[in-house]
Amino acid sequence: MAVPKAIVLPLLLVLCAAALGAPAYEGFLRNGNFEVSPKKSDMKKTVLLGKTALPEWVTTGFVEYIAGGPQPGGMYFPVAHGIHAVRLGNEAKISQKLKVKPGSLYALTFGASRTCAQDEVLRVSVPPQSGDLPLQTLYNSFGGDVYAWAFVAKTSVVTVTFHNPGVQEDPACGPLLDAVAIKELVHPMYTKGNLVKNGGFEEGPHRLVNSTQGVLLPPKQEDLTSPLPGWIIESLKAVKFIDSKYFNVPFGEAAIELVAGKESAIAQVIRTSPGQTYSLSFAVGDAKNDCHGSMMVEAFAARDTLKVPHTSVGGGHFKMASFKFKAIGARTRITFFSTYYHMKKMDMGSLCGPVIDQVVVSHVA
Repeated sequence: MAVPKAIVLPLLLVLCAAALGAPAYEGFLRNGNFEVSPKKSDMKKTVLLGKTALPEWVTTGFVEYIAGGPQPGGMYFPVAHGIHAVRLGNEAKISQKLKVKPGSLYALTFGASRTCAQDEVLRVSVPPQSGDLPLQTLYNSFGGDVYAWAFVAKTSVVTVTFHNPGVQEDPACGPLLDAVAIKELVHPMYTKGNLVKNGGFEEGPHRLVNSTQGVLLPPKQEDLTSPLPGWIIESLKAVKFIDSKYFNVPFGEAAIELVAGKESAIAQVIRTSPGQTYSLSFAVGDAKNDCHGSMMVEAFAARDTLKVPHTSVGGGHFKMASFKFKAIGARTRITFFSTYYHMKKMDMGSLCGPVIDQVVVSHVA
């Protein structure tokens, strides 16, 4: 039987990419957008029956297959990245096996939001690594926040699992998951004249093709398994990875928006020589996303700090800032956070903040 051209061409592209040593496939997991529907015989109303009811996924516990919009009982479920999504009830899970490269760093990108309790948590795991994403904070008033979570592959086949570890009075209550994609990330290297890795934030997670809200990078991510390679998200809240397609970015294709005041911080540990003086420079601005007001970015390096004000009128303007610091050890942590909290002028339910980009640390002669 002849193989359709629609299948042959993607296969040839994948084979050519592999031959050239290109990064692994980037995009949705198999049925990652959940638009391949279960059979009617595998559902009771919205509840999936059996572990293999959802095509390409294995389910455990109370899992619902829902369409976005108004729901019976008066609830409304936002499905921002398609038509269908899954809802994970009490202690429910969905999982899928993937072929990967051992030792490589991968980032999962997915849409997630809470549907009932404010303390809902989504647990993401690729054994032996796992992480809990608190969904209490809604960064976007329209729902459907997009997150990224990274892992280092330990074997050639891994199991990606999304789990609701909570137990609510209503067994159906739990996180809504509406799209799952993956990207193999490149471990950052130093560039000439800059001691900061990935200082322009060009290497980051997959951006869902139909998402205009950026990608939230969860708190407490270490640099070795960060979805923003080279950087630590050390704060209590997420930071946002934004791209030039939908936001104003000072340099290149991507930047970081500090969306939760002092609870939204990034850091990197760089190599330094004790007693040596260095210059730290970076760009500060706004993303041209209706974020107005008096902004302030605070930067720290060794014992030195700099506060950089920026008055935003929502026009996407930016400025460069710099200061000198003297290293006190062989490792120096540089940190950035926003002094103030901000919300969009025309949408008071959506968090926003100053943008940072083009971080450079260099020796001072």
